[in-house]
Amino acid sequence: MNRLDKALNEAPGLQLFVSLPANDIKLAEAALASGADGLKVHINVGHRASGNRFGTLDSYADMFKDIRSRFNGPLGIVPGGSVEEVNAEEITRLPELGVDFYSIYAFHHPASLLQAPGLARTFAIDSEFDRDLVEGGRTFGISALEASIVPGHEYGTRLTLADLLHYRWLAAHGGLPVIVPTQRKIGPEDIPALADSGVKVLLVGAVVTGNEAEGILREVAALRNAIDRL
Repeated sequence: MNRLDKALNEAPGLQLFVSLPANDIKLAEAALASGADGLKVHINVGHRASGNRFGTLDSYADMFKDIRSRFNGPLGIVPGGSVEEVNAEEITRLPELGVDFYSIYAFHHPASLLQAPGLARTFAIDSEFDRDLVEGGRTFGISALEASIVPGHEYGTRLTLADLLHYRWLAAHGGLPVIVPTQRKIGPEDIPALADSGVKVLLVGAVVTGNEAEGILREVAALRNAIDRL
């Protein structure tokens, strides 16, 4: 079974994944040392929260193999920031590098990407996406939904009940396990309510950790401890 599907369907409780703000082995080491269950990397995309621009797969292939050699949890990738930036040849190489799944906005997802062998499929929605369409994802073999529903101008603000109600609705009605990225400044004190909202994965990124290893070590460890206390 694909590592992502195993984590979503067999691992108990809330899973803790880290979206690396740069494709850097030291950042991956920091995330794993702090208790991350899974990691996500990027190619061919500008990353809003970190301010970084990620290049082509050739720039990072050896690094991804190195990351894969260091843990046995899910390793995901954002393969592009638009339909045009998703490269079919690169997609075919991802499984041999140890990548388990892809993560991309539904409106950046080429239809042909659904045929990519060896990869679990996830897609993201934003604050404007018609949520009544989400439940159709399972018929396309989608493994999970990334609920990237916080408007960009609200990044870094505190988690609210309104957010939890949105996440709970998606978990109850979307037909897919829900991944919540830290577009809000989510802290350990938010973990019990977030877990109660029915989400499966907290995906920690630059809004919470910053761009350096020290921030990843500190913030991911704090969230890991909060999850372990549930």
